[in-house]
Amino acid sequence: MEGSNMSYSERLNSVIPGGAHTYSRGDDQYPANAPQILVKGEGCYVWGPNGDKYLDYGMALRAVTVGYGYKRIADAAIKEIFNGNNLTRASLIELEAAEAMVNLIDGSDMVKFAKNGSTVTSAAVKIARAYTGRDYVVRCAQHPFFSYDDWFIGDTPITKGIPKPISELTLNFNFNDIESLEKLFVNYKNKISCVILEPATTVEPIDNFLQKVKELCHKNGALFILDEMITGFRWDLKGAQHYYNIQPDLCTFGKGMANGFSVAAVMGKREIMNLGGIKQEGMERMFLVSTTHGAEMCGLGALVETIKVYQELNVVDHLWDYGRKLQSGMNQIAAELGLSSYFNVDGVPVNLNYITRDKSGQPSLSFRTLFSQEMIKAGVLIPWIAISYSHTETELDLTLEAVRKSLQVYKFALDAGVEKYLVGPAIKPVFRQFN
Repeated sequence: MEGSNMSYSERLNSVIPGGAHTYSRGDDQYPANAPQILVKGEGCYVWGPNGDKYLDYGMALRAVTVGYGYKRIADAAIKEIFNGNNLTRASLIELEAAEAMVNLIDGSDMVKFAKNGSTVTSAAVKIARAYTGRDYVVRCAQHPFFSYDDWFIGDTPITKGIPKPISELTLNFNFNDIESLEKLFVNYKNKISCVILEPATTVEPIDNFLQKVKELCHKNGALFILDEMITGFRWDLKGAQHYYNIQPDLCTFGKGMANGFSVAAVMGKREIMNLGGIKQEGMERMFLVSTTHGAEMCGLGALVETIKVYQELNVVDHLWDYGRKLQSGMNQIAAELGLSSYFNVDGVPVNLNYITRDKSGQPSLSFRTLFSQEMIKAGVLIPWIAISYSHTETELDLTLEAVRKSLQVYKFALDAGVEKYLVGPAIKPVFRQFN
């Protein structure tokens, strides 16, 4: 197909279901003028095949927190590639990476690496079911994604291909609503294996909510699992669990921990994690995670170096500082244009989200698409807001200039109608029943 008259989008969708290997990279998640394909990234910029350059706030679905192609981290990965990259038995860098993570994360004694977050969250659920002998899983309804495996996807509108009995084993509670969780433990007494949630998203826990969830879990014999896929390596190098002073029974990490290299981890207390071990004679075995590439050496070399970079350059402090300035600047521009009721940036400075509303004040994907479309015209790719160490004052100024231009169009669209300014269809929710 190379060299045909087909567009990149057509070529991608003809050979890859969904057009990409993550649904959030698909065409339906971007305005029509977004680059259909990218060829490289450097720092916090990405380039299309025709040399088009964009300041990026997607940052590889939040996986790159230092910067694309950061030399120290890339060199550490390349070193391990030339050490063989994948050996017959456990590698030295595998041990060093495991020890680094156990030393880093308070309260976790053991770690198992994998390549993707879905693998390790599902591993955490399996461990909890094995440890408790129970089947039900409780997950936070407001937290958008935990895994592509059946236990989670079966609890979304996309249930095709998933046996109903599996879907029925996943229950929901609401963030910062401890009563909603208490009811589940009453209604499913001695049946719940674990509760899984993120420590925070754009909404933070209030009134010691995380501590109350943990207490309720332990009172009812369930495990308390924190998914730090996004919060880890952002809120704090030791995770949001350290930031909020809470230690889970199990926790998972992924995005950001190796600056874009494929590394994910499930961690926890020794007595729980050891269910997947082989050294306790006579213990019934649990087959935890066994992946040929789970401990691929290049990614683990990148992980070890990423930790060092974070410590030496105070990366987390930079993420917080830049986020505060970006949030303040974007909201100030919206206020100056009289748009505060229709556009605002909320959330935690290290995990911001822009909210778009139509003239009636209702959340609007059409206006979100319009804002993203206009930002792309100004050279900024901002499907969401993911900040990296490579975003500096220069990028902040460029971003705010683009925001001002984009919100002026947004204001016109509120008066004349969004369809007059929007080119192509509005973006769609990933979790919808029909295309």
